[in-house]
Amino acid sequence: MALEVLRQAGGAAWQLLLSPYYYVAILLIMLQYMRQTRMMRKLFHVRLHAWPSQLVRTIISGIVVGFFLSCAGLFLGVTVTGEAVLWMWGTAAVLAAFSVRYLCFAYSVGLLGVLQWLLGWMPLTERADWIGTAAASLGRLDIPGLLILVALMHLAEALLVRLQGARFANPLFLEGKRGKLIGGYMLQGYWPVPLLMLVPAASGGGADIALPWTTLLDNSFLGSGGWTMVGFPMMIGFTELTRTMLPGAKARAAASSLMLYALLVGAAAAGAAFWPPLTVIAALCALLLHELLVLFSRLRETTSSPFYVHNEQGLRVLAVIPGTPAEAMGIVSGEILHKVNGMKVRSIEELYAALHMQSAFCKLEVLNLEGQIKFVQRARYANEHHQLGVILAPDDRADFYAAPRAASLFDLFRGGRAARQRDSASTSI
Repeated sequence: MALEVLRQAGGAAWQLLLSPYYYVAILLIMLQYMRQTRMMRKLFHVRLHAWPSQLVRTIISGIVVGFFLSCAGLFLGVTVTGEAVLWMWGTAAVLAAFSVRYLCFAYSVGLLGVLQWLLGWMPLTERADWIGTAAASLGRLDIPGLLILVALMHLAEALLVRLQGARFANPLFLEGKRGKLIGGYMLQGYWPVPLLMLVPAASGGGADIALPWTTLLDNSFLGSGGWTMVGFPMMIGFTELTRTMLPGAKARAAASSLMLYALLVGAAAAGAAFWPPLTVIAALCALLLHELLVLFSRLRETTSSPFYVHNEQGLRVLAVIPGTPAEAMGIVSGEILHKVNGMKVRSIEELYAALHMQSAFCKLEVLNLEGQIKFVQRARYANEHHQLGVILAPDDRADFYAAPRAASLFDLFRGGRAARQRDSASTSI
């Protein structure tokens, strides 16, 4: 039995390597990371993350997640066909044309479930043209099984966001109330997940050995038709924007929300698998609960005060450039530069003046995240970053800021504008 599973898995993996969808997913992720790099260069004139290393990390993480989900899929009994993969990716591509954040199978499978329910009220399957063929194909989709896959993917996504979400955080200058610029972070990560799923074989073309276990959703694996394995790619990802929280705290909050979402959708999908009239309710849960997560996150951001702004205590650190003196001294995002070489700093001009008081050495008093003062010092060398490697929260002189709107699929391919130039007539109050 083990040898037969390995043989089928090898054939499914080869099928996956020949499928274009996995490479399309990697291409889209690469374009998104390249867009983020362009934005960092436009806003801060530095590169905080190397997109090739980010891409490699996401591919490896996706393969690990795919392995464990494929093992879980041995006991599910989800009917996944080539038609289902085409419907999911086609619908996701159409939705991503409006916004990349819709490149999530929760939206595509949820929408397909609603369309399948509407199809039951229309006699489209009786037509002899391509519309009837498409309607019949849509009607054959195993929506409850696909929704259970979506729930499992979001469980994996919650774990990845909890472990890696802060690594995909990019600092931004954002437009606040009445045109004043504030600091913030965009947490945006995507993972291509290759899956190998156990499915019923068509016309006896599968394995002859009977499974020694009963699958959760479909017991036809135990029949005379046999079983086989198919390989197809999925993609998971998240996008969060915060002006009020540290990246790590935002990632933990997002992971908790995703975990709750996965449990609710999984429960609804499992109910629909055993009582089909619940299918449209489960599909609506996948759609509406996902949007509710987005709305709740935005509401929490708009009702809280911005964190990445300067105050009377000093200059707020938005980010730290890797490999710079600031990183070596242990300065982190969210801390406040209170004194530099004994001089209080409340503006960038005062920071430059304080640094020039000692050209070969600097001593800083920094307010940490708990509000306590810590003392750090370091020798300065030629050709080091002029601000020690800290990116400060924006002031009135910042020229560019990032638009909070997520990019569309067309923006990724045409290299759309990643940052906006501030209107010279804008005023900060």
